[in-house]
Amino acid sequence: MVVHRAIRLFVAGQDGVILVETLLVIPIVLFFMTFMVEMTVAAFHWNQTVKAVQVGARLTAVSSPLMTRETYEDFLTSDFDSNTQGGPTPSDALSISCGAGEAACDSDLMDRVLTGGDGVCGDGSALVGMCDIAPWLTEDYITVTYSRGGLGYVGRPFGPVTTITLEARDVPFSFMLLDDLMPILSRITHPPHRVSSTSEDLSNCKTLC
Repeated sequence: MVVHRAIRLFVAGQDGVILVETLLVIPIVLFFMTFMVEMTVAAFHWNQTVKAVQVGARLTAVSSPLMTRETYEDFLTSDFDSNTQGGPTPSDALSISCGAGEAACDSDLMDRVLTGGDGVCGDGSALVGMCDIAPWLTEDYITVTYSRGGLGYVGRPFGPVTTITLEARDVPFSFMLLDDLMPILSRITHPPHRVSSTSEDLSNCKTLC
């Protein structure tokens, strides 16, 4: 009888209920808080990457061709047909690329696009580069494509106008905690971010050089 009575009292007792409920709820609350923080970090990572690509496309439009001037000029003048109306014109729209997944870009010229010319990421110089905005970006993720579509005009000092597309590929997300807790998440990458811009002077020099 004493044992049965003790069991009934134990079952009917309310002591410690709040502690048990707290222990059940806290992991759920922590999970959702961590999820919101990580999603905020991911959104920031995404936004900064997109902005850096926009800045990089602008810098590329006013920088010397990233695959050297000679290679670029050979590309512009290749496969031309005669045109009695106005001299030789390209027969087809062609493109040439360098960077990730393609032939390597000139390292010094790519460094200018990435750092703004000061060689330091995040330094905040007058000319902002891609990694000043998104320090996780390196040349391993960047591809630059020059497309020839027949734009331009006679006598332009820096040659025909091309369309430049700068693309960030396979950029991994960077999480605060989940990268360590769930290493598989480190394989999650951004979809390709790309921005196109019409070429301008295509020269790092302030005057013809």
